[in-house]
Amino acid sequence: MSLLPDDLPHPPIADRQPVASTHHGQTRHDPYAWLRDPQWRDAMADPDRLDPAITAYLEAENRYADALMRPLEPLRQALVSELRGRIREDDQTVPAADGPWCYYSRYRQGGQHALICRQPRAGGDEQVIFDGDAEAKDCEYFRLGGAVHSPDHAYLAYAVDRSGAESFTLRIRRLADGVDLNEHIVTARGDLAWSANSQAFIYTVLDEELRPRWVYCHWLGQDPASDRLVYEETDPGFFLGVERSDSGRYLLIDSHDHTTSEVRWLPADQPESEPQLIAARQRDIEYSVSDHGGHWLILTNADGAEDFCICQTPIDATTPAAIEDWEVLIRERPGRLIEGMQVFARWLVREELEDAESRIVVRDLVSGAETVIDQPDPCVEVGVIAGLEYDTNTLRFGLSGLTQPAQIFDYDMHSGERTLRKTQVVPSGHDPSAYLTQRLMAVAEDGEAVPISLFYHRDTTLGDETPLLLYGYGAYGISELPGFSPHRLSLVDRGFVYAIAHVRGGRERGYRWYRDGREAAKQNTFSDFIACAEHLIASGYTGAGKIAVHGGSAGGMLVGAVLNQRPALFHAAIADVPFVDVLNTMLDPSLPLTPPEWPEWGNPLEDAQAYAHIAAYSPYDNIAPRPYPHLLVTAGVSDPRVTYWEPAKWVARLRAEAKPTAPIILRTNMSAGHGGPGGRFEYLEEVAYRYAFLLAAYQIKSSGTG
Repeated sequence: MSLLPDDLPHPPIADRQPVASTHHGQTRHDPYAWLRDPQWRDAMADPDRLDPAITAYLEAENRYADALMRPLEPLRQALVSELRGRIREDDQTVPAADGPWCYYSRYRQGGQHALICRQPRAGGDEQVIFDGDAEAKDCEYFRLGGAVHSPDHAYLAYAVDRSGAESFTLRIRRLADGVDLNEHIVTARGDLAWSANSQAFIYTVLDEELRPRWVYCHWLGQDPASDRLVYEETDPGFFLGVERSDSGRYLLIDSHDHTTSEVRWLPADQPESEPQLIAARQRDIEYSVSDHGGHWLILTNADGAEDFCICQTPIDATTPAAIEDWEVLIRERPGRLIEGMQVFARWLVREELEDAESRIVVRDLVSGAETVIDQPDPCVEVGVIAGLEYDTNTLRFGLSGLTQPAQIFDYDMHSGERTLRKTQVVPSGHDPSAYLTQRLMAVAEDGEAVPISLFYHRDTTLGDETPLLLYGYGAYGISELPGFSPHRLSLVDRGFVYAIAHVRGGRERGYRWYRDGREAAKQNTFSDFIACAEHLIASGYTGAGKIAVHGGSAGGMLVGAVLNQRPALFHAAIADVPFVDVLNTMLDPSLPLTPPEWPEWGNPLEDAQAYAHIAAYSPYDNIAPRPYPHLLVTAGVSDPRVTYWEPAKWVARLRAEAKPTAPIILRTNMSAGHGGPGGRFEYLEEVAYRYAFLLAAYQIKSSGTG
């Protein structure tokens, strides 16, 4: 890294203590298994309880990272100021009306955490009902989870995580005087749904593996120890969640893994009643529901509707209709994925995705007439912003693009008139016309067309020496759409091209795009990404060895896999909390996410073919003595999703068995989890760290454009 001093320190060398394991007749040796603390659950809740030898190694890696990055501190600080200058410090959401009140959140100047506020709808003074800065005082980590006011507006139930382990404590605040009731609930998931009379709510509780397993009902004023169990999920592969239906008449309990779901309901005025099943789970059948009049409206892929349809079935039927008897209201159209729906008293709104382009469709439930809300171009993301009122003609939605700051609109579903309520402010200035956006199509190994969204500054000279950052994810059916991020301008204004590879594993081109990027077809995700890199080179946007790759979590797995398979394409890589020890994790059902994720990756414990498929791409298991580029890896000790030892083991093995041509940095946050630090300015520090690393790797010192 040429912006660093010549006399680089030596990196830490982890002890090799091989542990053998045999599955399906195959024996593997894991030299760094010792980095997993046997008491990892305790360490996740309290990092001070991590094994001292492991702590010493992670801290040695952090000191090495500090030594390498110390010469870049002036650049990093300049980037922090630059990034901070692009966000409005006293930002505020558009108030959302609910009965006599309008609710919103805002930041104070210099504040790290949001304030939740409300004002009388008829006008009057603001009431701060939750002060995130005050609540986070003296906390090493703080994150607000769910925060839901009661239907009568008298209480706020809120969930707080103070460790980063995603285990929340629920509390109830009386809004008349701002005093918390003398009752709290621990080890909660953070979601809840209020009863109709505002005297109770249902909520989800985690088991010792940090999986949401139980739904309880809590009545205000009672000891939480006496809360009644409403539902228990007995399958460790299924997660639970709770919510109110759009009308507020029903409480919903959703059981799901990544490809199968099951929903139960109970009247909102009877929160302790026996939950009623809508349809029993069937493998690979997904559905979600809301109510309208006397019917459930159901978004589902049942009956072969791979890209989803919307059905209806009576709520009060003596015997619930079988899935095959649901009445189809909006038919599936292959290639057009229906991603979500929101139901109003008169309107049904659905979000669609086709060829990485998003759109919103409004349907009049009386006449059946439909309207598509116009959007300006394909490199723009649009999405519904859920409101608080059911009987309304107003739909709120957001729009943003790679160069277009986010805009919030209120749309009159009756007249079609839209009203701009907010445009994201970039205080330091931003001219969208100074940038160019494009949509390309790369051709994958099997002939599939893979979309790429990209943007760059008009003054940037494109060619073999142009640095390009290629971002990817490609898992769980999550689509990476081209929304606005002011942070990216710090790279693009310095001559980078920024590109998003819409690889299989997401759902940008329909559910098939997801199906063809998971389990036995997972290699498609990586080959798609490589095809995107090669297409960008062939099209003259950059050159071989000039691409930086970035991904986090399952996207970090993508980073690790493509570095193993085609390292010469890449000059630098950033892997945030990367899921790189895939085979070992999927072989261990005691880990929080393993059983629920077998439908995504395959179950190598039971299936020899799944074992072979995962072993063939797992980044930790496929390191070879080949050159690797500049590499920055992050981890969090409290992370329950990608445990800290995965990136730690990967880096240790890369140093021992690969032939890196540049420094490898492992930076572990000793007091945070999967999402990194909780404060918004703390997050900017993390972004600046990544960007300083990238700029140093490319020897870019300029603060100008091009």
